[in-house]
Amino acid sequence: MKVKLIILLCTFYLLSCHSNNKTSENTNLTHQDNTAAKPTPQQLSTDLSKLKKVKITTSLGEIIIALYDDTPIHRDNFIKLAKEKTINGSIFHRVIDGFMIQGGDPTTKDPNSKIPPGQGGPGYNLKAEIKRNHLHKRGAVAAARLPDMMNPERESSGSQFYIVQAGPVKPEELTMIENYFGIKYTDEEKKMYYTLGGRPDLDMQYTVFGEVISGMEVVDKIAKVPKNTQDKPLKDIKMELQMVE
Repeated sequence: MKVKLIILLCTFYLLSCHSNNKTSENTNLTHQDNTAAKPTPQQLSTDLSKLKKVKITTSLGEIIIALYDDTPIHRDNFIKLAKEKTINGSIFHRVIDGFMIQGGDPTTKDPNSKIPPGQGGPGYNLKAEIKRNHLHKRGAVAAARLPDMMNPERESSGSQFYIVQAGPVKPEELTMIENYFGIKYTDEEKKMYYTLGGRPDLDMQYTVFGEVISGMEVVDKIAKVPKNTQDKPLKDIKMELQMVE
């Protein structure tokens, strides 16, 4: 069981991309150590009807995301990306069934780009807005970032994001994650992970700034497409972002 937990905790790190230089925006996703202060549980419920929403259109369907108001830097930035069409035409460059789908690298709009997929960005990062009440449940939308050793402030990529696609978590796995990271989940949060699913081993490490409210079946379709050894779909899945009025 201990070995299984280690595998679970290290998956993001082992499958992440590698940075090519200091100015590129990579999206390495890695877990932190367990020495951080223990966070305080908060209510999970959020009134999604009042939140700003962005639609992601792909060749496999549409995904609608609600953006949280208590992560205003990331909310406003995602709205900016949608309005300015910064990542329109970019692809989901890394998809792992049972884990997540990742995209938002503007350099992937150019099929002849010399920059490896996942190492591009808009030229800026975002201050972290990591909140205890926003967990990595199935459908959570979070910002990718460089690993802690290169990015101790855990600043987010200015454009790259991922959508959690993982399924239910076993109670014994969640208990070990609680012990490893020093997080105490409420009964409501435990039930969410046991039934809805997600990736609790990533909680409190990346900024979760929204969630899918429509189109998780599209996320599942994207996660299951054929891909190469770098988890890049063999056939490009491009995205178009626009505000939902």
